[in-house]
Amino acid sequence: MDKIKMITPLVEMDGDEMTRILWKMIKDELLLPFIDLKTEYYDLGLEHRDATNDQVTVDSAMATKKYGVAVKCATITPNAARMEEYHLKEMWKSPNGTIRALLDGTVFRTPIIVKGIEPNVRTWKKPITIARHAYGDVYKSVEMKVPGPGKAELVFTGEDGTVMKETIHEFKGPGVLQGMHNLNKSIESYARSCFSYALDTRQDLWFATKDTISKKYDHTFKDIMQEIYEKEYADKFKEAGITYFYTLIDDAVARVMKSEGGYIWACKNYDGDVMSDMISSAFGSLAMMTSVLVSPDGNFEYEAAHGTVQRHYYKHLKGEETSTNSVATIFAWSGALRKRGELDRIPELMTFADKLEKATLDTIESGKMTKDLALITTLEHPVVLNSKDFICAIRENLEASL
Repeated sequence: MDKIKMITPLVEMDGDEMTRILWKMIKDELLLPFIDLKTEYYDLGLEHRDATNDQVTVDSAMATKKYGVAVKCATITPNAARMEEYHLKEMWKSPNGTIRALLDGTVFRTPIIVKGIEPNVRTWKKPITIARHAYGDVYKSVEMKVPGPGKAELVFTGEDGTVMKETIHEFKGPGVLQGMHNLNKSIESYARSCFSYALDTRQDLWFATKDTISKKYDHTFKDIMQEIYEKEYADKFKEAGITYFYTLIDDAVARVMKSEGGYIWACKNYDGDVMSDMISSAFGSLAMMTSVLVSPDGNFEYEAAHGTVQRHYYKHLKGEETSTNSVATIFAWSGALRKRGELDRIPELMTFADKLEKATLDTIESGKMTKDLALITTLEHPVVLNSKDFICAIRENLEASL
């Protein structure tokens, strides 16, 4: 068959460790044989981020604004151990956090449902989508180690010279400080993204924070969401037969565990980070979740919701065989290709993305899977495949469908 032609490039953001290895396998086996793939490539591997003083991350986000659709591999957010391991100039911030801040988007994460992988929570029957605010909070925080006794203050100096000041704490000894911020504009964009996504998918929307404790910071989120809902979306929700409600984050957690799923759970940045991992793991695997960053300008960045699979990478470096789940990374590519096809009006590209996803799920449902899924599947006598063989098995199904 002739390769599918593309018009506009995807922004391709390569990553780190085992997911970087899978990235190349997926391109070689599942994409390049079938698509005349056009990408604008950015190497977000930690060494290259360090060499460019993290400018490459900023450049990749700007390219996403230019072209509209990006696909991203998992990347390392360095800690002290990574500083030493990679001999870094600086403890660079999360690439995801940087990109999300520049695009000012909302991350929507949904478990990938497949026959034979049953949720750990027995009441869950439908996917639960996490809508994660993707700007600010702890990911743009400023931190300080306090060496000894003294007074810590939170100070805002307005352009007109007005000074607002609050005492944070009277330190009697060493400690730590952290300052966070967010923007009303970003919260408003987040609110509209959540409400629009709920209408598009016809799902109820929950929103949860801790406004009883954070009476200004979290309460601002609650107030903005409610105001925009009442002014712009209440009638549309009623017409669509869906609901929006607010509750405390601890109440939301309790409700989620007893629900059947089938709704969107909107969270602040950190809550969404943690809860999306909980949801994906409880539905089966961290490697079985789609993730897309949607900006208010209509830009889309698709990625896997999990990390770089460090332990498998070290085994790979020793020449040992790994059985690493590539499903979420495959779905990142399929999501980006489908959106590119939609925006450029290339139905063949959209159909290919659908068939790639179906071939992936059909492979698992036929009993061929990676070790993480074999350990939890309800299918009898699963065949455990290594990283490369699993992708090759998907290719066989894909070729048959094409």
